[in-house]
Amino acid sequence: MKEKTVLMDAAAMDRALTRIAHEMLERNHGAQDLVILGIQRRGVPLGRLLQEKIRKFEGVDVPMGVLDITFYRDDLSLLNEHPVINGTDVPFALEEKTVVMVDDVLYTGRTARAALDAIMDLGRAQSVQLAVLIDRGHRELPIRADYVGKNVPTSKNEVVGVMVEEFDGENTVKLFDLD
Repeated sequence: MKEKTVLMDAAAMDRALTRIAHEMLERNHGAQDLVILGIQRRGVPLGRLLQEKIRKFEGVDVPMGVLDITFYRDDLSLLNEHPVINGTDVPFALEEKTVVMVDDVLYTGRTARAALDAIMDLGRAQSVQLAVLIDRGHRELPIRADYVGKNVPTSKNEVVGVMVEEFDGENTVKLFDLD
């Protein structure tokens, strides 16, 4: 893969996450009954950043959980014979809650569909919303994000890489060519 361009630097990511946090609060009339579920892997640190922003804006600790969708994927048989399991950790009930799933990139919609299946196994939420840092198009399923940091039209020969401090030592979004 060859780096093509930087789509977002750390400041742009911060601004986008700030906007998403404000939109979440506005749409849901505050943080009451709101919970965040970060989709493993990079949705987790992005979810934590949104949780921090809401704490700063509202003075409320929104519960945060971690969702591993590995066994809900429709391409599990195509993955490694021994897929990496990062684990689900949702230490609260979802009943009567508005769940905001957080992921780094929305592409085909298959990850979001798998996350919905995982959430349904955890309980019956009041509603489920989706927040993504990047929406790159090319949907294969009828799924759309409620909150988007940036829409980036891409070709199928490109990859969007979201780097987060926790895993990559920096917060940035880059576009790569597969060729």
